[in-house]
Amino acid sequence: MATKHWVTAALQSLGESLRPVPHELNELDWKLALSDQKDRLAEHLMAMANQANGGTLVFGVDNNGVHQGVDAAVTAEATNTLANLGRQAVEPALTIDHAVVDYEGKPVLLVRVPEQPVKPVHRRGKSIEETWVRSGGTTRKASRQEVGALMLHSATPRWEDLRASPLLELSDVQSLLDLESIAGLLQRPLPADPSGLAGWLQEEGITVPDGRGFYITNFGAIAAARRLDQFPALERKRIRVVRYRGTNKVDTIDELPGHRGYAIGFEGLVGHLNRVLPHSEVIQQSLRVNVAVYPEIALRELIANALIHQDFTVTGAGPMVEIFDDRIEITNPGALLPGKKPDRLIGTTPESRNEKLASSFRRFRICEERGTGFQKVVQAIELFGLPPLAMAPQENAFRVTLGAPRKFTDMAMPERVEACYQHAVLQFVSSQTLTNTTLRQRFQLHEKYRNQITNLIGEAVDAGRIKRKDAGSGNKFAEYVPYWA
Repeated sequence: MATKHWVTAALQSLGESLRPVPHELNELDWKLALSDQKDRLAEHLMAMANQANGGTLVFGVDNNGVHQGVDAAVTAEATNTLANLGRQAVEPALTIDHAVVDYEGKPVLLVRVPEQPVKPVHRRGKSIEETWVRSGGTTRKASRQEVGALMLHSATPRWEDLRASPLLELSDVQSLLDLESIAGLLQRPLPADPSGLAGWLQEEGITVPDGRGFYITNFGAIAAARRLDQFPALERKRIRVVRYRGTNKVDTIDELPGHRGYAIGFEGLVGHLNRVLPHSEVIQQSLRVNVAVYPEIALRELIANALIHQDFTVTGAGPMVEIFDDRIEITNPGALLPGKKPDRLIGTTPESRNEKLASSFRRFRICEERGTGFQKVVQAIELFGLPPLAMAPQENAFRVTLGAPRKFTDMAMPERVEACYQHAVLQFVSSQTLTNTTLRQRFQLHEKYRNQITNLIGEAVDAGRIKRKDAGSGNKFAEYVPYWA
């Protein structure tokens, strides 16, 4: 069996503590045998769990640093007692690991206490000030200032970092995940040797090593799984593409559930949509050319946004793309983050509940993190002559709707006003303003529609969606900005 990854570091620390002069370290505590003072043992566990990178209790070395070794009885009693104390005497509960290794001809028991991300680890049922730390190689009660510092360094584990698999061998990880595709997206070679590959996987947040093997993280599975249904907790997070006949959900044409991880399956998803979505025939340079009705850049940005910003804690639901004759609806589980308004998503600073997934999608060159996603969508909508993007928060989801091309005369007044607002936002984030001329260009209208556009601008002003930039200018050359500008 391979040596646990933490054992090598613990033995190195043990050697440093015994020579040239025996002295205990903050990350290492000698024990000859198990003490019967369980309160004190719990304090050692708390101190090690609060220590940066955790610590190790070494059984088989006395208080003078003399290496005497341990027997089977001490090993069994120590591991059982400390495991129980880690579960019952402290909170948050601790999961410890252990190993018996030969050190200079004598066995020693190493009990590994990993650093706890949620701090301070304190005595169960007591105030958080009932906590201990390591200082100068000893375990002592933490001061109030140290308790505050521990709280500042506390971090609730992110969903992406949680485990999606049981303990696996490296070969099992390679069979479950398409690592070659991830390496291709990153434009970097996949390490050939096992140790290099293991380090690469940990660096990318795809796996968590455990000495005896590896756990695939939720991020690793959701991004790179060859088949998401091989991860039971993530099976319902597969993206679904449903096509309907007509403008409602009565008659379903087909349904395609995604099987691959989001990152490695993204291009395939976009390609499928490009094949099944309607196209129109136009003449370019005397040749008939099929042109997509919906801009691909808008589809890419909206789908990536739905995948990245979904709330993975919502059970029994995943992202959906629903195709109707007159529109496409893209829905992701989870409401908008607090303080976010749908009409302020265009051009605003990005914020995600899944930061690792968002940053990785940027590194995979699938999307950006600069807040330009919705800006690109609206720009493409105007270029293709589509109705305004509809953004609608649901009870526990968020939906965006991309409408099929529709003439200005076929748009209802609320749609025209919303298109006017979105155009004003697009102009504003481009350091420009909305005018009668730019809005006519947005709707692809002739000069003879100037009066109708003037009336529409008035409707948008009355609705509180836009406002005059300079109230002193004449109506003919008036400039407008979004209401919040």
